[in-house]
Amino acid sequence: MKKMLIYTVYIFCIIPAFAHAYTIPAKDSAKPKQDFETSFYNWSHTFAETINLAKQRHYRVEDLEDCMIKAIDSFLNNLDKHSALLDPKTYKMILDSTSGEFYGIGVVIDNTRQPKDKHLTIIDVVPGGPAEKAELRPMDKIVEIDGKPLDGMTTDEATARIKGPRDTKVQLKIMREKNQNLLIFDIKRDLINEQNTLSFYLDDQNICYLLLNSFSENALKQLSSLIELSSKKGHKALILDLRNNLGGLLVAAIDIAGLFLEKGTHIVSSRNKDNKETDKYATRRDPLVKNPPPIFILINNYTASAAEILAGSLRIHSDAGNNNLQVFLVGSESHGKGTVQEVIPISNNCALKLTTSIYYFSNDTTIQACGLQPDFVIERMYPPTEQVEWFTKHYGHEASESSNYLKPHGYEEKDKKEEKSEADAIKNWAERAKENLQLDNQFRETINLVNLFYLGKTMCKIPMKTRKESLEFMRKHYLGDTKIRFTEIK
Repeated sequence: MKKMLIYTVYIFCIIPAFAHAYTIPAKDSAKPKQDFETSFYNWSHTFAETINLAKQRHYRVEDLEDCMIKAIDSFLNNLDKHSALLDPKTYKMILDSTSGEFYGIGVVIDNTRQPKDKHLTIIDVVPGGPAEKAELRPMDKIVEIDGKPLDGMTTDEATARIKGPRDTKVQLKIMREKNQNLLIFDIKRDLINEQNTLSFYLDDQNICYLLLNSFSENALKQLSSLIELSSKKGHKALILDLRNNLGGLLVAAIDIAGLFLEKGTHIVSSRNKDNKETDKYATRRDPLVKNPPPIFILINNYTASAAEILAGSLRIHSDAGNNNLQVFLVGSESHGKGTVQEVIPISNNCALKLTTSIYYFSNDTTIQACGLQPDFVIERMYPPTEQVEWFTKHYGHEASESSNYLKPHGYEEKDKKEEKSEADAIKNWAERAKENLQLDNQFRETINLVNLFYLGKTMCKIPMKTRKESLEFMRKHYLGDTKIRFTEIK
C-alpha cells in the first residue's frame, strides 16, 4: 500500500506537467492554507481526472472496486490510524460477531498494528479454543492467512479472514522466535466461548491475583465474587493484572470501577472536535465493600483503551480518597489509546470506522497518545536467548569449561539428561499462567511492594491512610527501575 501511494504521488506530479504544462512550485514556497470545501473541490477534481486518465491510458485496470476501497481506506488512515473503511466482507463479519457467538480459532490479536506491518502478533490464545489445541502460542506472528501475505492488509480485514463458517479451516503461516523456518497451521474454526478472567490465591503471601484480558459481563461477575471473598478473609491486597489487555466493553470497565467507588462517581467523558462533552460515564452501583484492600494494578504497553480507563480512573479517585481506596500502578507505560470510534454505515454495503471523540478523566486529563505512567516502573525481563543460554552452560563454571576438573571426595556428578515429563504436554490456560508467573519479574516485584505496604502499615506503624502517604513510604524503601544517584567520594 505504501508503494502504491508513492507511485500515485509521482503520477499526480508528472503527467499534468506534460499534459497541461503545469509548473511545480519550489519546496520552500509558502502555500496558502485552504478551507475544507475548497480543498475538497480542488482535489476531488484531480482525483476524478486521475481515474479518467487511468481508464484511458493505463495498460490494464483490472479491479477498480478494490482500488477505490483502498483509496478511501488510505484517506481515512491518514486522518488517524484507528479510522478505516470497512469493506462489505469485513463489515458483515463485524455485524455477525455482535450476536455474541462467532466462529473463529480463539486468538487475542494486537489490534494496535499498522496496515504496513507485515505481521499480526498473537497476544494470547483463548483457553480450550482451536488455536490453543493446535499449539499456537502468545507472541507468535501471523505472516500469511490462507496464502495471502499480511503486507498492506488492515487488522479488520485480517480478523475477517481468520473468522468464517463453523468446521471450515483457515491456514496460518507463523513466524516464531527460536524457529528458523516458518510454521504452517491448519486450524478448524469453531464456536469460541471466551474466558476473560483467571484468578489465584497466593497461599504463602495472603494475596489475591486476578488476570483480566478483556472486559465483559463475565469479568464483572468473577471480580465481584473475588472482592467479596477477599473482604471476608482479610487478604493483604489484590493484584489486578491488566497487561496485554487491549480493552473491550467500556460499560464493563465502568461497572468494574463501581465495585470499588461510590455510586455516581464520574469515571470518564468523551469530547468531540469542538471540545464539547458528548457522553459522560459514572458508576451505577454502590461499592461492594467499604475500605477495600489495596489494589496493585499491573500495566504495560499493551494495556489499552478500556483497561487504561479503569486503571487511570481508579488511581485518580484513590488520590481523592474515594471509599478509602488505595491504588498503585506497577510495570511500564501503557499504550495511550483514548479515542472513540463510531461505525457508520454508508453505501455499497460498507461502513466507516471513524474516530469522533477523545476520552477525558474527571480531572481533565487524557490517556490519548501519552498513556499512563506507573507509580513504580518495573520493566519486564525475559528469559535469555539460546546464545546466552549456550554460553552460560559452556563457559564461566569450573565443571563446564573442561572435562578434567578435580572432584572432591563424595562428589556425585549431576545427571544433566533432560527427561520429558508432563511439562511437555499441552498446558491449559491456568497451568500456563502459573508457569509464566513463576518467571515474571514484574509480578514478583509487585508482591514485594504489597509486602512492603503491609509491613509499613502494620509493623512499622507508619501513617498510611492515604495513597500519598503510602507512596511516600514505599518509594523511600523500594528502588525498582528508578535511576540511582551517585556522589563520588574523594
